[in-house]
Amino acid sequence: YLIVEKTITYKMLKDNKKSTPSSYHGKRRLSLGRRIYYFFSLPLLLIAIKILTFTYKTKIIDKYGIIEDITKNNIVTAPCYWHGHSFVCLTLILTWIKKGLNVGFVVSPSVDGEIPATIARKSGAHVIRGSAVRTGASAMMGVHNLAKQGISIVTAADGPLGPKYTFKSGVILMAKINQTPIIPMACAASNSWQLNRWDNFFIPKPFSRIIIMIGEPYKIPKNCTLVELEEHKNIVQDTMNQLMKESNKYV
Repeated sequence: YLIVEKTITYKMLKDNKKSTPSSYHGKRRLSLGRRIYYFFSLPLLLIAIKILTFTYKTKIIDKYGIIEDITKNNIVTAPCYWHGHSFVCLTLILTWIKKGLNVGFVVSPSVDGEIPATIARKSGAHVIRGSAVRTGASAMMGVHNLAKQGISIVTAADGPLGPKYTFKSGVILMAKINQTPIIPMACAASNSWQLNRWDNFFIPKPFSRIIIMIGEPYKIPKNCTLVELEEHKNIVQDTMNQLMKESNKYV
């Protein structure tokens, strides 16, 4: 961690640009046919999501009053949830954007990330195209630059490749460098479609009861040691898993 932190911090200090890393599509290209497909399918997808979410009976359990605090005062934080909870948690965070919170998302640089990246931009969020596998250092520099501009970076803490429900070290490292408190989140639905994926990704069915739990903000001490950093990671990971268990009890 210490070696990585020093290397990344040095590169960040040299990079004064406010732009995020350039788009990267890997081996698959964003062909003209795919662009046309996205152009016509995206509006239909947005309408479908809006109708679907309108039917939900959502209960938000925010014991510490975090949502009102960060949206009203535009406090820079690092909201985190598990990759499989993305659909539900993102619908909540998009409402925070409407309330004035400056938000940024780290989206896969592959072709598959085009639709979520476009949805995020259309919602008024900043987008960083990157991942730990393909553009790790570049993505982390983009996160740092946005945090300096007062933008909260939202992260699926076990993505993009898992293992599921295991907090990635890079998220903890950036929270430490930027001194942004982590906001743990978790959710559950009474009835949902389960995708056959590594992350147990689910989409609640129409008229489902949904529980979203917001945990207490957790700030990583700036001068913590390597061993302490690992301990902090385990604490946040356990907190999110506990929130997930509790949310399932409520539904």
